[in-house]
Amino acid sequence: MSKIVIWHNPRCSKSREAVAISEELKIESDIVKYLDATPSKEELKKVLKMLGFSSAREWMRTKEDIYKELNLKEENDEEKLLNAMVENPKLIERPVIIKGDRAIIGRPTSIIAEFIQ
Repeated sequence: MSKIVIWHNPRCSKSREAVAISEELKIESDIVKYLDATPSKEELKKVLKMLGFSSAREWMRTKEDIYKELNLKEENDEEKLLNAMVENPKLIERPVIIKGDRAIIGRPTSIIAEFIQ
């Protein structure tokens, strides 16, 4: 069984549930507290492709105050969206579960077990 990586925010119930699911299934995982260890723009680009998204906006928490404050709804420059995510990792939708060369957003959490097994 291959190791997984979980981009985790301990304050998020869905993120905590993702960690619990991996523990229940005894899946070896690296837990990355991405608010403390912010991914680089290059890492974001790599995972964006793994997620199968065509735009960073698909991966953003659009209801966050910072999204509105930065007027990101009107932003179409992909580099600027990624820079905003690096500078404000709270914008990254979570939890992100990475296995091999694939990744998912663990919402709903019911999709996590099938993905990581």
